[in-house]
Amino acid sequence: MDYFKKLQDLLKTEREEDRKSYQALTASTSVQERRAGGLAWYPVAIRGSEMSRGDYLTVELERTTHQEVPHQLRSGVSAVFFSNHDRKQDQQEGVISWVGGNRLKITLRTDELPDWADNGKLGIDLLFDDNSYDEMQAALKQAAAIADDPKTGRLVRVLTGQAAPNFRTDISPVTFGRLNNSQQAAVGKILEACDVAVVHGPPGTGKTTTLVQAIKALIKEEPQQILVVAPSNTAVDLLSEKLSEEGLNVLRVGNPARVSERLLSLTLDSKMSGHSGMKEVSRLRKQANEFRNMAHKYKRNFGKAEREQRKALFDEARNIMKAVENTEQYVVEDIVAKAQVITATPVGANHYTVRHLKYRTVVIDEAGQALEPACWIPILKGEKVIFAGDHCQLPPTIKSNDAAQAGLANTLMEKIVALYPESVTLLEEQYRMHATIMGYSSGVFYGDKLKAHASVADHLLFAQDTPLAFIDTAGCGFDEKTDGTSTTNPEEAAFLFRHLAHVAGTLSPHYSPEQFPSIAIISPYRQQIEVLKEQLAHHPDLQPYISRIAVNTIDSFQGQERDIVYISMTRSNNESKIGFLSDIRRMNVAMTRARKKLVIIGDSATLSQLPFYADFIKYAEDQNGYQSAWEYAE
Repeated sequence: MDYFKKLQDLLKTEREEDRKSYQALTASTSVQERRAGGLAWYPVAIRGSEMSRGDYLTVELERTTHQEVPHQLRSGVSAVFFSNHDRKQDQQEGVISWVGGNRLKITLRTDELPDWADNGKLGIDLLFDDNSYDEMQAALKQAAAIADDPKTGRLVRVLTGQAAPNFRTDISPVTFGRLNNSQQAAVGKILEACDVAVVHGPPGTGKTTTLVQAIKALIKEEPQQILVVAPSNTAVDLLSEKLSEEGLNVLRVGNPARVSERLLSLTLDSKMSGHSGMKEVSRLRKQANEFRNMAHKYKRNFGKAEREQRKALFDEARNIMKAVENTEQYVVEDIVAKAQVITATPVGANHYTVRHLKYRTVVIDEAGQALEPACWIPILKGEKVIFAGDHCQLPPTIKSNDAAQAGLANTLMEKIVALYPESVTLLEEQYRMHATIMGYSSGVFYGDKLKAHASVADHLLFAQDTPLAFIDTAGCGFDEKTDGTSTTNPEEAAFLFRHLAHVAGTLSPHYSPEQFPSIAIISPYRQQIEVLKEQLAHHPDLQPYISRIAVNTIDSFQGQERDIVYISMTRSNNESKIGFLSDIRRMNVAMTRARKKLVIIGDSATLSQLPFYADFIKYAEDQNGYQSAWEYAE
């Protein structure tokens, strides 16, 4: 099918670009730089080793320093275990099988620890993640292969526009006390859909709450196992916790990003450790490791008899490990069979413990950020699919501009929304923003259908405050500075903090420092974030509130909210160049994080070249929210 051929080609382009940027990052960098970038743990200490499947050795490692640095090491990815004594020679490839806190287990392609493990400092380096790309390519191939099959290919044909979706008419309407009308309608649509339904959830509209109730309703209507995936581990974690709180038996496959007690109890490792069959497993493991250790004693002085003795001990250890595998297999199958909901990332849905499963329903959350090829991995396991997300917010992250422009940035959720409006329910009531903050976004992205719930529609920081301000720096001489590819505007940053200090002063009679409103300072430019962080650290008037202020990029605030949001637009030049400020979906995310006050600081002369910003400035004027930075001149 040409449809999948095109996707495979785009994915190939993306993989090559991703590999190129990965190699550029690792080839020229020290292990300290890779550690800072989240690609390495160094140094690590060996905390134990044991035999695992197929004669391989699994080693448990702990990072002993820099434990606070975020990292990208996850189970299922390839990595290399090394000694810095001779980095080129002393290394052994393997696959990470488990990560928890500051420990991980890596299964090495060898049956004993290499001699160099006693030399120098040890570390773990992430290898390029070929596995995810292989899984996506395999799914696209499989989808193309079954598309014409009358029975198994129906969902593929519906999702690629070859067949229309069907809806049941025999479902009686369900009512949930805690859902509003559009949320009820979304659950109803999900129950009626035979093939596909979409929950379009703009910011603050309770998409997660709606999904959780829909999943409960599906299981109540027809006891079944449901697969729930999302492109980020954080989104998977959130749903896993919420579903578990509603009393469902949830199995979280893969490594949670957040290490909370509740979440860890949902993982396979935790459920296995509490399973009655595991006592036998640990007894057998201990026995196998004793035989293996005895075999290693014959390592130094080899005669014929010793060689035979060593072989006999290894054989015995192997036989015991076969029994371990069989018992573990039984325990895993028992746990998997009892789960009502299985949660994972799209690639994680192919984890060896659940790879073989088929589902009546597959749910893809945050589908507006999910790469289409990744979505086909879970879709092929189901008969019907529910997409939930907002394609008017952040798109998927794509390394290759060519692939993005040729269609890889176009998500499957967007395609379905365009193909089958009848399968889409828009959640229309939001519980986050003051109505004025919501208004512009609602008009541009959501057809003016969003309503602010009564509990938030008029909420302000204090009675006389204004919820929205655009502060115009045109003519102030706050010119942007460009250095290579990065853009900064130190004078705009300094002005932002002057303004924030002024606001903090007006708020201080109303709030104690502990109860002070939460504040986000956002810029689309990473370098400007560094400038803002540096200036904030040295701003005397803001130190009492520093614990309430977070400074970061738009992407890192996705899914979050704050009482007050400042956006530093950064661009100010005579050529009216705005670079990727023209990505208005990203701007939609930034503008909709604020609960009670949104302040945007920018140069109207530069920004107004794009109708989106010209119209926003007009909207701010209509709401009495337009001010010139000159009004605050010192």
